[in-house]
Amino acid sequence: MQRTDYNHPCISCSGLKAGRLGDRKKEIRGRRMRLKNVLITVENLERSKKFYKDLFGLDVILEKEGNAILTEGLVLQDKNVWKSVVGGNVLHKNNASVLYFEEKEIEKFAERLGAYEMPVEYIGSLVQHPWGRKTIRFYDPDGNLIEVGTPG
Repeated sequence: MQRTDYNHPCISCSGLKAGRLGDRKKEIRGRRMRLKNVLITVENLERSKKFYKDLFGLDVILEKEGNAILTEGLVLQDKNVWKSVVGGNVLHKNNASVLYFEEKEIEKFAERLGAYEMPVEYIGSLVQHPWGRKTIRFYDPDGNLIEVGTPG
């Protein structure tokens, strides 16, 4: 999905006048790359496909050679494939990144998560922040950090 709001502070801080913003949008659009996918490593591809299907509704689009591309651009890769390409170990639960999902009915999601057939390791319970959003953080079965929050 293309970003259509260019009112980010970096843009407004650049000193552009409102009348020149259209030119700036064209300039930005012309030189940026497109992020296609986010890849995470997993121990068990079948278990992970089921987890992301059951809880997030993500379907497999393509599966090949230890990789599964899911809807929404998430790619699951067998950790042995990753190790053979990168030549290093996979460090799960490193908390260096987070997969972020939005859910309007977050209380129902939290119930589904709590009743899921595999145990889920929580980072924190469902919380409401002072600014009104609700979030819950937990690990997927392979130690990839996930946050689910309400839109807004």
